[in-house]
Amino acid sequence: MNPEQAAFVAQMFTQGLEREYAITRKILAAVPEDNKHYRPDENSRTAFALASHIASSDVWFLNSIAKGEFVREGSKEFGSVAEIVAYYDKEFPAALAKVKALPAEKLATEITFAIFNMPAVAYLGFVNNHSIHHRGQLAVYLRPMGAKVPAIYGGSFDEPMKMPAAAN
Repeated sequence: MNPEQAAFVAQMFTQGLEREYAITRKILAAVPEDNKHYRPDENSRTAFALASHIASSDVWFLNSIAKGEFVREGSKEFGSVAEIVAYYDKEFPAALAKVKALPAEKLATEITFAIFNMPAVAYLGFVNNHSIHHRGQLAVYLRPMGAKVPAIYGGSFDEPMKMPAAAN
């Protein structure tokens, strides 16, 4: 991949990640503190563990892309759902800004993650897919936990879609 191609891909993915951030944040914030240890099955993560994983992994992936290397870190520890949301509010936009500031040449540079060796920019797809995958899991937990389900790509029972006035 040449730098010009990498710059185009980065712009496309970072714009998408900005939109997904708002949706993910709503799902994280919907986890009720008093039922954060809910899990639909003994083999499932708790809602709190899943929310922690989403927030910390999104930030870790973006920071790793910005650094040009994937280095395992210790797990981020949170005490409450509010702490997860506050962390996500602060760290995700900052990490995304670092990626957006990368020169095209660095975006096109290949880096290794697990069994993959791809241009740095290609890992933005991992961030997106990983986050959406786990966000979907967490969204499914919400109603059985007694929480309201926010709109994701369209309305939900709890947050119906609102059409713009001009569309009516």
